Amino acid sequence: MLVFFSGATQLTAQQSDAFALKKIHDQALTEGDCYDWLRHLTKSVGPRLSGSAGADRAVRDMKALMDTLGFDRVYLQPCTVPRWERGAPATASVISGPNGLAPKALSVVSLGNTLGTGPRGVAGTVIEVRGLDELRALDRATVAGSIVFLNTPMDPALRNTFAAYGAAAGSRVFGLVEAAKLGAVAVLVRSLTTRRDDNPHTGAVATEEGVDRIPALGLSTNDSDWLSAQIIQGEVKVELKSYGRDLEPVTSYNVIGEVTGSEYPDEIILVGGHLDSWDLGEGAHDDGTGVVHALQVLPLLEKIGHRPLRTFRCVLFMNEENGLAGGKAYWKASDEAGEFHLAAIESDRGGFTPRGFSAQGREDVFTSHFSRVNEWLPLLEPYGLAFQRGGSGADISGLIGQGGLLLGFLPDSQRYFDFHHTNVDVFEAVNQRELELGAAAITSLVYLIDQHGLR
Repeated sequence: MLVFFSGATQLTAQQSDAFALKKIHDQALTEGDCYDWLRHLTKSVGPRLSGSAGADRAVRDMKALMDTLGFDRVYLQPCTVPRWERGAPATASVISGPNGLAPKALSVVSLGNTLGTGPRGVAGTVIEVRGLDELRALDRATVAGSIVFLNTPMDPALRNTFAAYGAAAGSRVFGLVEAAKLGAVAVLVRSLTTRRDDNPHTGAVATEEGVDRIPALGLSTNDSDWLSAQIIQGEVKVELKSYGRDLEPVTSYNVIGEVTGSEYPDEIILVGGHLDSWDLGEGAHDDGTGVVHALQVLPLLEKIGHRPLRTFRCVLFMNEENGLAGGKAYWKASDEAGEFHLAAIESDRGGFTPRGFSAQGREDVFTSHFSRVNEWLPLLEPYGLAFQRGGSGADISGLIGQGGLLLGFLPDSQRYFDFHHTNVDVFEAVNQRELELGAAAITSLVYLIDQHGLR
């Protein structure tokens, strides 16, 4: 009899959870606000590079919005961010090549945190390499005075485009330093996308004390293929100009909204995205969608009549793109306060159709936490959601030592790198229904963790 009663209670709880998740999805698709919020962030605010006027306005506008959403407390958390300016658009032109090759302009963009050539520019023979290992195998006599072309394509055979990105991104991140050590005067880097087009992609590069910060430009995939074909036939010389510069660091802010849990106030569930963006487009998929996903969670919970049992925190991080200052400031303050994040969810992979979540955690607790969330698969599978082991997100990664579960929201990845770090990452590239389904997926997971915990 007791066994029967227990089973009946469990069934009732599952039915209640299933109904709650249905209501969350219904509300997101019919009454959600995240698409309108994204329109404001992209069209009224626009690009939001750390330290810029756009980033400052984004902080003000998102705090003002949070003040209307029912949080117990909304506040700004200061962080010191680097300030880099792109300056005038970079240019690159082929000035000589095999078989009387006519001059040709190339589609390029300055990579982030790089210094420019100034108006006089630099010129050199192009040396093509397929990756860092090939570059490191060259000697200084071969490379000195040249422009190194890192032509590292994303592997189209990999279904997970983030895996393909991770395998190729080292050329962009570390290519400048490795080429400069060998005496190169500049670097061209193949854009990180599987798409063949004329849109060059920007992104951050690493620097190293004592190594020249030579100019580094992203080159479109179409022009990367074209340039490679010319180099096969003979020597190619390119001239390029860029205008990036460093300014003094400034104070910016994470924007945080919090609701204190009614039963477990010391257990925090965080949902976040990064408020900054690169300066070429409008920062729609990267990461305006993550921002509005995070903002939508509390209103959706309130629409279904659920007030958090655990403390819920919405965090809009600053400076993910070129420094991670906001994430680092948050981790430091949280650790110093002795906080415990039971779960942290980051949305930073665009606003496409939800596929699930990638999870990581401290070794001693991960297995039990991961097993717990997988118990909810029967509730989540009707919405196409699943869990996998893997990374979570840059801005929450430093919370792993607290012993909670870190999760990265996983939308379909096939189109993300068509837009990533380009001038076409704009509001029009985001599908309203896909965006709203993402907000519903994240809110559903927050609801389940809040309702049942992870133990």
